[in-house]
Amino acid sequence: MPFVLTHGSSHERVPRALDWRAALQKTETFWRGWSARCTYTGPWREAVQRSLLTLKAMTYAPTGGIVAAPTTSLPQQLGGQRNWDHRYCWLRDATFTLLALTSAGYLEEAQAWRAWLERSVAGSPDQIQIVYGLSGERQLTEWDVPWLPGYQGAAPARIGNAVADQLQLDVFGELIDATYQARKHFPAPVASAWAQQQTLIEHLEDIWELPDHGIWEVRGERRQFTFSKVMAWVALDRSVRDAERFKLEAPLDRWRQVRDRIRDTIFKFGFDTRRNTFTQSFGSSELDASLLLIPIVGFLPPDDARVRGTVAAIERELVVDGLVRRYRSNTDLDGLPPREGLFLPCSFWLADNYTLLNRDPEALALFERVLSLRNDVGLLAEEYDPHAQRQVGNFPQAFSHVALIGTALNLGKASPAQRREPEAPLRATSMRSTLREGVLQ
Repeated sequence: MPFVLTHGSSHERVPRALDWRAALQKTETFWRGWSARCTYTGPWREAVQRSLLTLKAMTYAPTGGIVAAPTTSLPQQLGGQRNWDHRYCWLRDATFTLLALTSAGYLEEAQAWRAWLERSVAGSPDQIQIVYGLSGERQLTEWDVPWLPGYQGAAPARIGNAVADQLQLDVFGELIDATYQARKHFPAPVASAWAQQQTLIEHLEDIWELPDHGIWEVRGERRQFTFSKVMAWVALDRSVRDAERFKLEAPLDRWRQVRDRIRDTIFKFGFDTRRNTFTQSFGSSELDASLLLIPIVGFLPPDDARVRGTVAAIERELVVDGLVRRYRSNTDLDGLPPREGLFLPCSFWLADNYTLLNRDPEALALFERVLSLRNDVGLLAEEYDPHAQRQVGNFPQAFSHVALIGTALNLGKASPAQRREPEAPLRATSMRSTLREGVLQ
């Protein structure tokens, strides 16, 4: 039974009803044509195509901004307080999203996303936020909605997101790496955004040693999160490489020195030599799934003994029901009650590490495990609750679908969307001399 639902302002005339046949045909024609542009032809085309469709549907066409999710307050913990508003655009998704779109042939969408990034972060670097509105809005005041009972009793329901005011150092690495990758994919003028990038790096030089709230946006106290420092290194590394490649004006000697100091600080304070694993924060014994990104962003090669040790430690301590949790939420880390679902991108990251280590059967098994969690139309939420055996958190989640695309590309040995190391991986025999130079080749 076809019907048309319209809406309009009460002080204006009632909108004219659509011709539902023409509207439906136009919609189907658009989406079928858009899907046909997908250049991925691997064995998981249906899953990759569905994920790309999801990203496109979550894009605000006038600006190119892509929301993290179109929902708010769907709980990460059923009946709990881990309920956030994800109807905004996160800088952290920048490089992953850019590479996912370009690797599948959607250059126009990738350029629109890049343009949104450049517009949103324009201005003073000390005012950079980790999240913005669809049109670059900065005021995202978080407040509770007391008259709503919350999803299945999970309260409070929230509007806005207070993490906009947090310090998260890793976003500098994501933003600058996105610019670095864009220069490799698009024929834009090389000097484009270079002045802004220099200003961001100068600001990062002043603040990289500060504790921050980290990739998981903890509501507890700031810490010296290891992954935050890794991404600060990425920001310096990509900037040095761009300046060298395109002969751009920059204080290269100083940048190289800062890059090396960040790297040495991570090795000294963020690595547990006794357990042979990187740790969640300096001086901590806790693990963190974000450490799986160390070889993916090119900080160390995948066959480095420290990377292998970290993967093994995460396999032992953070894998639940075959999937990877972000960290042990029963600690005092995030300032919230314990227990949450399993953050789905983390399992894709472990599968990526398996691929980089040539453990292809394990990578494939884990990838298929996560794919089996999708709903009947192929969508993934933010997390999965192994006890309730259902998806939890805001839905659908862009980050989950971006990670799915990247892992599918990695498994197919295509131009990998998540192997972001600037050059080919190091071999163990040449690693030591190369690290002394502070350059991963």
